[in-house]
Amino acid sequence: MTVTLYRLEGCPHCEQVVDRLDELDIEFESEWTEALHSKRDEVKRVSGQRDVPVLVDDERGITMGESDRIVEYLDTSYAAA
Repeated sequence: MTVTLYRLEGCPHCEQVVDRLDELDIEFESEWTEALHSKRDEVKRVSGQRDVPVLVDDERGITMGESDRIVEYLDTSYAAA
């Protein structure tokens, strides 16, 4: 399973997702992004947006942003597993 989280140092929304990933014991890779929106080309390439966090779940073919949506997805997809 490959789960990647695009995140920014000190971002509280990113930390919310990291905390849930840790609580669910989901292994993930962090891709650290630039602080300036204009420099987040990799995030834009992957998700079509420059905001973080962005979660990419390769196994399930899911790419999504917005921390509350990501946490809901993790709970729905992994908490019961």
